[in-house]
Amino acid sequence: MDCWSPSLNVDQEFAKLLNRMHPPRVTVDNITDRKATLIKVDSANKRGSLLEVVQVLTDLNILIKRAYISSDGEWFMDVFHVTDQYGNKLTEDNVADRIQQSLGPRGCSFRSLRGSVGVQSAMQHTTIELTGRDRPGLLSEIFAVLSDLKCNVVAAEIWTHNSRMASIVYITDNSTRLPVEDPDRLTKIKHLLVSILKGDKDKRGAQTAVSLGSTHTQRRLHQLMYADRDYDTDGSDSDLSTSSNNEKPLVTVENFSEKGYTVVNAKCRDRPKLLFDVVCTLTDMQYVVFHATIIAEGAEASQEFYIRHTDGCPISSEAERQRVIHCLEAAIKRRISEGVRLELSGEDRVGLLSDVTRIFRENGLSVTSAEVTTRGSKAINTFYVMDSSGDRVKSETIEAVRSEIGECILKVKEDSESMVKNSNPNSHPTGRFSLSHLFRTRSEKFLYTLGLISSCSEVA
Repeated sequence: MDCWSPSLNVDQEFAKLLNRMHPPRVTVDNITDRKATLIKVDSANKRGSLLEVVQVLTDLNILIKRAYISSDGEWFMDVFHVTDQYGNKLTEDNVADRIQQSLGPRGCSFRSLRGSVGVQSAMQHTTIELTGRDRPGLLSEIFAVLSDLKCNVVAAEIWTHNSRMASIVYITDNSTRLPVEDPDRLTKIKHLLVSILKGDKDKRGAQTAVSLGSTHTQRRLHQLMYADRDYDTDGSDSDLSTSSNNEKPLVTVENFSEKGYTVVNAKCRDRPKLLFDVVCTLTDMQYVVFHATIIAEGAEASQEFYIRHTDGCPISSEAERQRVIHCLEAAIKRRISEGVRLELSGEDRVGLLSDVTRIFRENGLSVTSAEVTTRGSKAINTFYVMDSSGDRVKSETIEAVRSEIGECILKVKEDSESMVKNSNPNSHPTGRFSLSHLFRTRSEKFLYTLGLISSCSEVA
């Protein structure tokens, strides 16, 4: 099959000149659509433009209800139908500026990360990245080691999927509240954490990295789990974090030979940040999205992408096709939080996370995901926990934990998404329409409008 020569390897200086001649143009329209705000983006095309825009919208907690993407050739043209997290039109006036900044010379994903939304600044802390085999009590051991080494955890995010764990932890010195920079101390931290992560059953190995660079936390977590091959379903491990969730995304991959594209369709229950997760993974796998149609206006989301590899070729083997399917399924599922949601809000102190996670472990609870933040002197943490056996947590266990930690600072938060999944784990989302018909019809119109086909029948 002939490969198509991509426009991604344009000389960097020419790309800068093109950006100065044709700066990004972003318009926000609150009139055209009765229910949503339209965000239109036109800019010179460069690798990562789609991810830049989607990342900004995601970090601002903006929900993407529809999107039409076109970046074939040297121009990037997208239309997003969006709402705020409550389903209302946008009222903030800084969205256009944020997107323009991300697409400009100082965009974040492929260049500097400083100053972008959702990015942790390296000036304030030291970053620790961890990957390894998940097991009950692992998080408790990690935080206990950091506490013993006089490290204060100011923020952290932990994901688990397919028996693997990835975490990014931001620390400072307990006494000075400054980043930990001493090489000997950092080496000791890495050595002890690697020993904990390896355990005696990790067949793939554990990884620990310490850095002083800025990072976009969730973007980096996707990269860590992808590098750790959490998509590899070899059946060697049991997956505690998804044992109650049999709802599998539907991902199909087919070649559109006439135009040299691979067409990827993904259908699953809708949730916030879904498009970001999928685009992150396609980017990490070195694929470029040339066209896409996204619809997420009901309980389920439908996404269709026309992609090629960065070398200009569509997918050329069955093994590669299967790999894309497994990786996208993992990208969709790894953010889904299983279990009971516990929210901790109270005065921060040294060793707080070590104590809280120890109490979880002593009461037979396993943390499936967590988000740790510090605002001034206050700790605001969210944990999703399950019974270490994989069963649902008993109410008396939760009450015992709350009694020990403090009922005023640890509260149970009802999570509607989790309740829907757990109420009928064998159910699959249903829709009002035929996905294949919808994709085919919209794709025909989209490609015909762009001049990629002479008639709609060419896509049939």
